[in-house]
Amino acid sequence: MLRWRKTGGLAGIGGPGSIPEFSLYSSGRAIVAAERPDSRPPNRELTQYRLKPQALQRLLDGARAAGFDRSHTVGSDQIADAVVTVVTMGDAKTRIIEPGWPGSRESLFLKQLAPEGWPADDQAAPPEPYTPERTAVLAGEITGDGTARPWPLGPLGDGVPAAGGICTLAPSAKVPETRPGTAWRSDGTTYSVRLRPLLPAEDSCGDLD
Repeated sequence: MLRWRKTGGLAGIGGPGSIPEFSLYSSGRAIVAAERPDSRPPNRELTQYRLKPQALQRLLDGARAAGFDRSHTVGSDQIADAVVTVVTMGDAKTRIIEPGWPGSRESLFLKQLAPEGWPADDQAAPPEPYTPERTAVLAGEITGDGTARPWPLGPLGDGVPAAGGICTLAPSAKVPETRPGTAWRSDGTTYSVRLRPLLPAEDSCGDLD
């Protein structure tokens, strides 16, 4: 029902298939992605929250009051390499180009989506790690004579184009750990691989786009 992610900037954050920083569902479930700065490279740690119905309704009412139920842009689109916060609410999309307008209702409302500020009485259960049942494997062909590890699951080349790669789905428990720079060999072809956990309501590779 409500989601936000950061994109753009000099480092090109929020690329194809990236995990939104915040996703809120009609059940009151919220999935929050935070970087683990001590990891190499930084990985996303997913935490699941569950809001009570009245707390969920307050957030949705606040989002509508802040104007997120209609598509618009906050801030100047003349800033090169700006970091942009993209908020979607249903079919509406709002782009907040940092720093945005100081004190704007949109920027003020986003602070309400920080779970660390949610009262315990608003939560139906304590927060817990989110463990997806399936993971999207996003592969791209690479060249080189270096050592490549054998890919232990189905052929990577049998996937479909999605999120900037060739996408296949696999049970999360069976997907091997991988890092940037690791080469994998599948059906005679060498690939690099990115992993993207599926969020609630994501059932296919097409949902990542």
